[in-house]
Amino acid sequence: MSKYSRRGLLAGSAATAAAFAQSSAAKPKNIVISSANGLICCQRAMQILQSGGDTLDAVVQGVTLVENDPADDSVGYGGLPNEEGVVELDASVMHGPTRRAGSVAGVQNIKNVAKLAKTVMEQTHHIMLVAEGARRFAKAMGFPEENLLTEKSRLAWMVWKQSLRDPQGNSNWNGGRNAAKPNIAQLRKAFPDATEELLAYAWDRAIHPPTGTINCLALNAKGEMSGTTTTSGLAWKIPGRIGDSPIIGAGLYLDQDVGGAGSTGLGEENIRVCGAHTIVENMRRGMSPKDACLDVLKRISRNYNDDKSRMTFNINFYALRKDGAYGAATLFGEGGKLPQFAVNDGANGPQSRLEDTAVLYTR
Repeated sequence: MSKYSRRGLLAGSAATAAAFAQSSAAKPKNIVISSANGLICCQRAMQILQSGGDTLDAVVQGVTLVENDPADDSVGYGGLPNEEGVVELDASVMHGPTRRAGSVAGVQNIKNVAKLAKTVMEQTHHIMLVAEGARRFAKAMGFPEENLLTEKSRLAWMVWKQSLRDPQGNSNWNGGRNAAKPNIAQLRKAFPDATEELLAYAWDRAIHPPTGTINCLALNAKGEMSGTTTTSGLAWKIPGRIGDSPIIGAGLYLDQDVGGAGSTGLGEENIRVCGAHTIVENMRRGMSPKDACLDVLKRISRNYNDDKSRMTFNINFYALRKDGAYGAATLFGEGGKLPQFAVNDGANGPQSRLEDTAVLYTR
């Protein structure tokens, strides 16, 4: 290495260290960020922070509102099921002050899995419980069992079943072999009690299965941080499939000395780059939250040799630094629209707001 390049490296390292030291010295404040489906989540979490509540209680109570909402089909009750019509939920939590974590995966019949992950963290020496073991633990801890499949999500699953075809165009779910691929008119006959709006929704979900989730990160005025990610996972997944949401370091990571990060979107791509952990380490080295997120998206893109035509998925990252700086980034902006994420820093009273994410590519 030349004398010049060593000098440049040392100067760059010093600048990065100085940037991180400056951010570390900034006075913290109450702030909550989440994925775009978390406006009400951020509002509830902010209420808890302002009342002096713990940051982990804040984010868990916030996402619980979304888990309980059957209109959000990517989380909790009403989440779209696996290929057998069973809803399976995943979640993780990290508590900055105690530097502890909890996680559950592949959980059936238990609605509030973020709270369950928090209970794993608080009541056991384990970090992750999965499937039947997680369900039994939940029952032992007093969580009620319930059917998480709503009529709306059941209809979407049935429509997806009818859309399946073998190479010859045959299906076991459409009333006979060699039947035409279903359309809205045929769905009206198959499901005469469903509204036009519901049929349109079911068809869209069958053809374009969502990968949504909710991630929420919080910072209080004492500089304490926590985060959670909760999801029903990829619609129509193989039973037992686990994405990034319950994986500490992928769907969620938080270091009290630096900040936190989380993700929504196709989890398999995030797991391959340990996205949330990498974002936090980027911020440790002095990157802004936005740039830290964009860097990880570039790593995902690199796995496809930056060939956008091969990246038929999308993924989003969110980051909150210990000084209150925050940002988010998305692999693809769709249809000329900038994706958004939710923020509540008290500037709008109790109301949360949506802000644009940074975008690596457009299509």
